[in-house]
Amino acid sequence: MTNQKIQAAKLSILSNLALVIMKLTVGIMMHSVSVISEAVHSGIDLVASGIAYVSVSLSGQPADEKHHYGHGKIENVAGTIEALLILCAAVFISYEAVMKLIHGHYAVEKIGIGTAVMGISALSNWFVSAHLMKVAKKTDSVALEADALHLRTDVYTSLGVFAGLIAMKLTGLAILDPLVALGVAVLIIKAAWELTQSAFHNILDIKLPEEDEAIILEVLEQNAFRFKGYHKLRNRKSGHIRYIDLHLVVPKLSTVYDGHELSHMIADLIEAKLPHSHVLVHIEPCDETCTDCRMRCTFKV
Repeated sequence: MTNQKIQAAKLSILSNLALVIMKLTVGIMMHSVSVISEAVHSGIDLVASGIAYVSVSLSGQPADEKHHYGHGKIENVAGTIEALLILCAAVFISYEAVMKLIHGHYAVEKIGIGTAVMGISALSNWFVSAHLMKVAKKTDSVALEADALHLRTDVYTSLGVFAGLIAMKLTGLAILDPLVALGVAVLIIKAAWELTQSAFHNILDIKLPEEDEAIILEVLEQNAFRFKGYHKLRNRKSGHIRYIDLHLVVPKLSTVYDGHELSHMIADLIEAKLPHSHVLVHIEPCDETCTDCRMRCTFKV
């Protein structure tokens, strides 16, 4: 699994490196702030891809003496850093566009080359982001999902610049160049906010999504006849690993063996439905004092 994530991250690095060189070269030739803003965007994506590569390489390392819960949260840290980088790119693009509007330097040259580059960029990022998202969903990788979202945003912004350049060619209104760049900045800020939501929250040990909790509760309800009740259900996520723990209340005269078998069975059922999960079940006896407990309450898994 780790090797699959690393290969996907390498593909993203190579793709972004090629796009940065191509966009920056053409943007300078054209004197186009919108194309240069796209080069900056891809540059940020390149840095983000590098961060994703390092994080997926490290997050796959097993738990050790200093990291008893593994290294999964490295991916969440990487995703948060990537979000901040995207925000910085948006600020830079906005500044350049506003300066161009204020000073009135609208001249844009070689529009045909620019539209071709933007079209190639959109197609390239679409296919690479689709592959990254597929691997991210399969491996539950926050870092790769963040990288995929970056590139998906780049698809839309490239298409925006593509449309803007076409409009400039047809109307002769070069002022559209900085206006399109500002639109690109808005989309980038939106992507940064969404990425922050998904990456940073897990650093704070926020609970699992509702759909994951529903699966846990479903397993418990389906096996409710095996125990007296449950409480203290907690869960969190670290990278792609889910951590779940709960207390199961069992008949007080149950054997240690039966309680042990029950805890493993519940854990195995949850882990089967929620891959990459670590489940810890604490067994505790009920507090009933009925005299026929041995006959009425004992159980077998």
